[in-house]
Amino acid sequence: MSAAQDASVDSDSGAEAYIRLAGVSKTFGDVIAVHDVSLDIGRGEIFCLLGGSGCGKTTLLRVLAGFEQPSAGRVVIDGVDMANVPPYDRPVNMMFQSYALFPHMTVEQNVTFGLEQERLPRGDISARAGEMLALVKLHGFERRKPHQLSGGQRQRVALARALVKRPKLLLLDEPLAALDKKLREYTQFELLNIQKTLGTTFIVVTHDQEEAMTLGSRIGVMNQGRIVQVGTAHDIYEAPNSRFVADFIGSINLFAGQVLEDGPGHARIGCAELNCVVDLDRSVGAAARGPIWIALRPEKIEITATPQLSSDNVAQGIVQDIAYMGNASAYLVRVGTGTVVRVTQPNTRRTDESIAPGQPVFVHWHRSSPVVVSE
Repeated sequence: MSAAQDASVDSDSGAEAYIRLAGVSKTFGDVIAVHDVSLDIGRGEIFCLLGGSGCGKTTLLRVLAGFEQPSAGRVVIDGVDMANVPPYDRPVNMMFQSYALFPHMTVEQNVTFGLEQERLPRGDISARAGEMLALVKLHGFERRKPHQLSGGQRQRVALARALVKRPKLLLLDEPLAALDKKLREYTQFELLNIQKTLGTTFIVVTHDQEEAMTLGSRIGVMNQGRIVQVGTAHDIYEAPNSRFVADFIGSINLFAGQVLEDGPGHARIGCAELNCVVDLDRSVGAAARGPIWIALRPEKIEITATPQLSSDNVAQGIVQDIAYMGNASAYLVRVGTGTVVRVTQPNTRRTDESIAPGQPVFVHWHRSSPVVVSE
């Protein structure tokens, strides 16, 4: 699926989509924030919108919430067109990046605020608040104020407040951005457990690739107002459909290539930057009709001091630099053409001094490792 193609994807069940965006666009004057987005999301799914700043992901979230009206297209939630439904009547709740807790209210009062506005019976309010606070592991914190809580606890209060009204759809805008790395990683799994318990459909906006890959049952990568690829974390990482997606997701080496041979189950690509031929275990297909790039993940490249038997999928160079990262080491290898190849190898031993800066080395890879992408 190219960047220009429709990114609409049905849920795995094949049933009618629970959330449907059909040709949604949003403009602000001459600025196109969201451009012709079509997307289907299944009931109970955690769908992540992933992209850089200004790509349109938060605007799309606000259109779903009803805070912005689309300039074109339709938003359908559980079979109901939201065109004339104001935000307060939509079966949607939103959790903001800032959490937006009321500082003068206790934890319990923050959680029950929306239910109080709906004038539910006092017994129902207490029961639902207690159930939700227990779910987010804040039982016993009911009387505390937000300033008496840690960042992770405030995040869970905001989540409880958003879920206590039992929305069909919960929108989360950078929900973990304010947390430190270790707490963020822990909270990601907590969020997965809560969503699994409730079965609520989540749409999460994030710029954090690891967060999207951890949380999302599927991910939609956004660029310049469009969703350019939709798929599982594995799909997006292992089979990017364009140069943009390959470059945006994770660390990657990209080299210009020229198709020399293309047939069923194999292809050979000349790569001047590496001064070698790249041998593939699959056909290039339609990508061969235009400019192509060879995408190689650093962790899929081997680095050795000994020559290889084959001349395909091998480049020779000098180690320019080494970065020790604890669980892995990153090597920058400058090949004869001047191109720098990034290689990442796991540190399986406590000490490893077999490769040193300035040393001649060979970088090589399996024929299944490269991915060929076009614009």
